[in-house]
Amino acid sequence: MADMSPLFNRRTPRDHLVTLIRKPGCHLCDDAQVVIEKVCADLGVRWEQKDITQDPELHEKYWEQIPVVLVDGRQHTFWRVNEDRLRKALAD
Repeated sequence: MADMSPLFNRRTPRDHLVTLIRKPGCHLCDDAQVVIEKVCADLGVRWEQKDITQDPELHEKYWEQIPVVLVDGRQHTFWRVNEDRLRKALAD
């Protein structure tokens, strides 16, 4: 079977998933959510949020870094979300 053209294997922004790991009462988390909501709405990307206080594994891994943003399960950033950098990550 012939190889498919790379054009057929390209991901679109809609294929990504952004995850915001946050905790209640965190103003940096609120700021991060505003950026994520805007970028994801503009690009048609799915996003979700997880509460670090409800997940012992996330708490152990990220408690010093929240808010943490994952793109497709991999850490993208923490503390502050740069809108342009997130857009670029989702365009790849």
